[in-house]
Amino acid sequence: MTSFIAHGPFKLEYEKRNGGRTLQFDKFWDEHSEAYHLAGKTGCYIFAMRNRALIPIYVGKATRSFKQEAFNPTNKHKYHDGFSQYAKGTPVMYFVVHPDQRGRTNTHQIGQIEEFLIQAGAARNPDIQNVKGAQQPDWKIKGVIRSGIGKRSSAEADLRKLFDIRSPG
Repeated sequence: MTSFIAHGPFKLEYEKRNGGRTLQFDKFWDEHSEAYHLAGKTGCYIFAMRNRALIPIYVGKATRSFKQEAFNPTNKHKYHDGFSQYAKGTPVMYFVVHPDQRGRTNTHQIGQIEEFLIQAGAARNPDIQNVKGAQQPDWKIKGVIRSGIGKRSSAEADLRKLFDIRSPG
């Protein structure tokens, strides 16, 4: 079994301007930054806002390198859109890193992890910036998942514990 490793949070710099705040990406991969050692790695990345809680804004995958893919122009636009929704809070990045190994990077597993993280992120933040994979399924289990908040039966509470379901509903 391949064991991916989580790294973060890494703060993203931002600048206060008259119209609000804007993200700064220029120094993120500098050789003196905390994240420098991850620049050439592959895996998944998560842009999030840390306010009172952590809120996922965007999940992506890097099959070439984090430096090449995490801050591409399309992603920067999504990060800015998500960031603009918050008047307060700190923008942060997390990385789920593919282990160093001989041979090819397992892009299939990276894709599976990205899909899982997008689904978990969409459950936590319905306004997640991902388009692909963020659609909520059209089913629910009353009192367990995607069913709103209310008094749960003991069976519903047990199922939530059994499967470690912590999302609302």
